[in-house]
Amino acid sequence: MPLLPDPDLVVQDVHKIAVLRAGGLGDFIFTLPALRALRETYPEAEITLLGGPLQTGLLEGRNEPVQHAITVPPSTGVNGPDTGVKEDKGALQSFFIRMKEERFDLALQMHGGGGYSNPFVSRLQARVTAGTRTPEAPPLDRTIPYVYHQSEVLRHLEVANLVGARTADLEPRLPIMNGDLAEAGCVVPNTDRPLVALHPGAGDPRRQWPPGKFAAVGDSLAEAGARVVIVGVEEDRALVSGIAATMRHEATDLCGRLSLAGLAGVLSRCAVVVSNDSGPLHLAGAVGAATVGIYWGPNLINAGPPTRARHRPALSWRSDCPVCGTTLFDNDCGHAVSVIADIPTGEVAEYALELFAPAGRDAV
Repeated sequence: MPLLPDPDLVVQDVHKIAVLRAGGLGDFIFTLPALRALRETYPEAEITLLGGPLQTGLLEGRNEPVQHAITVPPSTGVNGPDTGVKEDKGALQSFFIRMKEERFDLALQMHGGGGYSNPFVSRLQARVTAGTRTPEAPPLDRTIPYVYHQSEVLRHLEVANLVGARTADLEPRLPIMNGDLAEAGCVVPNTDRPLVALHPGAGDPRRQWPPGKFAAVGDSLAEAGARVVIVGVEEDRALVSGIAATMRHEATDLCGRLSLAGLAGVLSRCAVVVSNDSGPLHLAGAVGAATVGIYWGPNLINAGPPTRARHRPALSWRSDCPVCGTTLFDNDCGHAVSVIADIPTGEVAEYALELFAPAGRDAV
């Protein structure tokens, strides 16, 4: 349901809007409510996402939530880390020339504290720029303070509100295309058994729950009548195959067999998705699956889902490194070991079965 825009902040005569969010998959999912707010407030405007290759690949062929998605060339602190990015100055110059020709009316920075991203957005030469800002970052026309510990969904909605855009719906939602479902159907044919997915990977090994615990949860769901699939990228192959081999019940190994669009199609068919805090977890929620997310507690502040009707977080509040005892809240000791291994298997299984039960009954 749309909210009335803030008339004091709405910009008049807006035809083109650019939004910068060039991080990972989950980063993009967190912008979806803000993009919807912009669409509801500026229904005649053309919205372009300036994103990373994962995001723009997922959006290819779609006209929602944005009309265009353009991949940002490698750029320090924007489409890569703060150091070590191999920038192509010529490619960046050509990119900004092309963006100037777009004649954006609004350019919104939804990409962190602004040290690198605010100068990037300023180079788009939009009529009005807006975004988050740390005290050291260059200013934009309209800013709010960047404070790290905040829900990313709410942060981006605050940025959208800098130009008067509002929405009543806080849930990230991504429309599913026929092509997504067609690819999914080729890999996982439809059956009468409700589908569930396990995603044991994570970009940071410290956010990985033990594979044996995933296997135990998969068995609990299989015993409740679920058809279990395990998803992951090529780097997760040993992890995924190990879980499938450990389970007492059959599970389908989908590692490396799906494009991101096909993964969205599979996840949209799932009654429940059990996953570490990762892009696929957030994608699953956006395409309509119930989710059990496995989090290190402080990360829930930024990445947790805003509602609980169909989403459950399982949390570890471990405060010290399992290897050296260094306090995790203030330091990075460099040990790449799980800090969420203490989350009980029974807790995750209970959440998953609770969410699965209605789907299981409907399928009988």
